[in-house]
Amino acid sequence: MVDHAKVRREGMRWNLINTLNKARPHTASEQFMLGVMRAIYPDATALEVRRELDYLADRELVDLTKDPSGVWFADLSRHGVDVAEYTVVCDPGIARPEKYWNE
Repeated sequence: MVDHAKVRREGMRWNLINTLNKARPHTASEQFMLGVMRAIYPDATALEVRRELDYLADRELVDLTKDPSGVWFADLSRHGVDVAEYTVVCDPGIARPEKYWNE
């Protein structure tokens, strides 16, 4: 049986990494990332995006800045860039597609 919540969580993590990679070298706000996630998951919530960003920060893939005003900003870490660019192994918990092309 498919665990749809797990598929969504892990897919959102990959999409956040991919979004931050494309935004580089600029820092992305949580509002921007929520807008992108809602294009993929129309019912995405701000809390859901924050939860997955926090997970990625715990894994040292994302650097988070939590403003005193309550707004979050994110950048990919060095290791996050490596995951996005397929130069390192991606551990379980992130639904990174298999690399099917040769460089």
